[in-house]
Amino acid sequence: MRKASLSRNTNETEISVAINLDGTGQSDIQTGVGFFDHMMDQLARHSLIDMTIKAKGDLHIDDHHTVEDCGIALGQALAQALGDKRGIRRYGSFHLAMDDALIRCALDLSARPFLVWNIPFPTAKIGTFDTELVREFFQALATHGGITLHVDMIHGFNSHHIAEAAFKAVARALREAVEPDPRREGAIPSTKGSL
Repeated sequence: MRKASLSRNTNETEISVAINLDGTGQSDIQTGVGFFDHMMDQLARHSLIDMTIKAKGDLHIDDHHTVEDCGIALGQALAQALGDKRGIRRYGSFHLAMDDALIRCALDLSARPFLVWNIPFPTAKIGTFDTELVREFFQALATHGGITLHVDMIHGFNSHHIAEAAFKAVARALREAVEPDPRREGAIPSTKGSL
């Protein structure tokens, strides 16, 4: 099936997520955080994972809870859609160039969450968006999706380009990792026999 949908409601946010791993990158993202919506659209478009994300959060406080909880919900949906991960490639990596920014991403759908984040943003904000929230999103995604995720900046001086290149690099690596492996059809991609 490789699809999942779920809702996550707390005192801080109400989030619904629906994904299709075998999509075309269509997205309907409405979180109330404009820059984040733009980044999530890039994540869907470049991973070829269809995503619908609707979020209502305590934006009168700040964007933190909304962004982080979207990462939690999307990670949970990815884990649900992948199931036992039978027949997938499991690993993905990509170098993404966007103007001044060059970002490298490597990931493993290992069920062992870990984030290595080497993205030094030169500014604290992109418009009104706190750049530190980019890491918070990927931390939540990795933790709840069971992903070992490494993201490194090789070059970059424009915060918007750096953030967008990071989302696109993760998207392209994720696209590779979730794809069915025609040479391992039906097999769990681990010598342990389970992930």
